[in-house]
Order: sequence, then structure tokens, then C-alpha cells
Amino acid sequence: MQSITTLLASNPYPGRGIVAGQTPDGKHAALAYFVMGRSAQSRNRMLVERDGAVYTKAINEKIVVDPSLIIYPALRVIENHTIISNGDQTNTIHHFLSRGRSFEEALQTRSYEPDEPNYTPRVSALITLAKGTLSYRMSILRERRGTTMRSFFDYAGIPGEGHLVHTYLGDGYPLPAFEGEPFSVGVMNDPEDWTQLIWFSLNSENRVALLTRFISLEDGTQVTSIMNERTPVL
Repeated sequence: MQSITTLLASNPYPGRGIVAGQTPDGKHAALAYFVMGRSAQSRNRMLVERDGAVYTKAINEKIVVDPSLIIYPALRVIENHTIISNGDQTNTIHHFLSRGRSFEEALQTRSYEPDEPNYTPRVSALITLAKGTLSYRMSILRERRGTTMRSFFDYAGIPGEGHLVHTYLGDGYPLPAFEGEPFSVGVMNDPEDWTQLIWFSLNSENRVALLTRFISLEDGTQVTSIMNERTPVL
């Protein structure tokens, strides 16, 4: 396992990222989703919770040019599953699960983001709690010579371990896409410590928002925290 602080602090622009894992005491799923931004459009966002789901929301509606890739549900819940993603594929996954189909089937219908020249990867996770156990799947949809390369990763919960996947290896033009498989990272027992650790590991000039959620493996109760770099424009 690697230190999530080291991985994030050494990367000025990891983009958007997901962490899923299990607390060291084995009692909770520990989740996180972060948003970073370089442009005015990307930074014009915050995370808001509504009815158990979490959405990106424009801070200043008046300056939004194209909401298609920046406004989306970042987290939704269906039965014993929690879906996290960096785009509207959250809805695609939810739609497929609601019809008895799979995470993988849902993402076979999606591709990387059409934001030439970056072709940002779509990153997604499905966290499942069943009979006191945790499992989670992760996916990365990347551009490869004009086609979509779809990678899927399946993990059983292990106390103290999580996995981190994000969109970019660093800053640049075009932005270099994430490579390889999700990083194995350590997880913490305390939700507040977990939130603070990730928030202050993100580059302060580029960070936009952070969501964390702890879910009890025993009874499904949740503790959600949201941190936003900027406040709404009234």
C-alpha cells in the first residue's frame, strides 16, 4: 500500500478521483470523491448533497458555457450499492442496476469524455455491502488511438486498504491520462481525519471540492462530509 498523501501531494493535477476501501477496524466502507479544476468553468463548481445523492453544482450559473461534462451526479445509491463516478455515467450505471444488469454492462455503452485534446478518462466505482461484507469494482474508460479501452477491477474489502483511481497523471497540455491500475492506499478509521487528510493532500490552487462517506457494514448507516473551496454566488 502507498500513502494517499504522497500520491496526491506529489501530483499538482490528478483531476477527478475516487477512493474506495475498508477502515482498519473492518467496520466501515470508506469512500471519497474529489474534483479539481484549472479553468474558470471547472472551478465554477461545488458539491451538494440531496436525498442521499451528491451532485456537482455551478457556483455561478451565469458563467456556465457547457454543463454537459461538469454538472452531473457524482454519487447515487440503489439498494445496497453506492455508485461514484466523474460524469453522467453515474446515471447509466444506476439505470442498468435498476434493471438487474451489471456495472460492466453499463460501462460497455459509454466511452471516454469527448474533450479533445485531453480525452479525459471516465472513472467509476460500484461499492456493494452484503451481509456485513464489502466488495467494490472500479473502472477506467480511456482513449486509445480513437477507440475506447475499458478496464475493470474487482476488489474484496480488506481492513485498512483502499484503492485510488483518478483521471490525470499530472498537469500538461494535453493532460496526461491516468495509466495502469488503481493504487492500493491506506485507509483511516475516523471519518473527519480521513476527510482532512485527503483535502489537504490536494493541490490548494487546483482543488475544487471533496466528498467523503463512511458506511457501516453492520447496519448501513452513513456519515457524509463535503468540503468546497468556493462558496455560491448569490
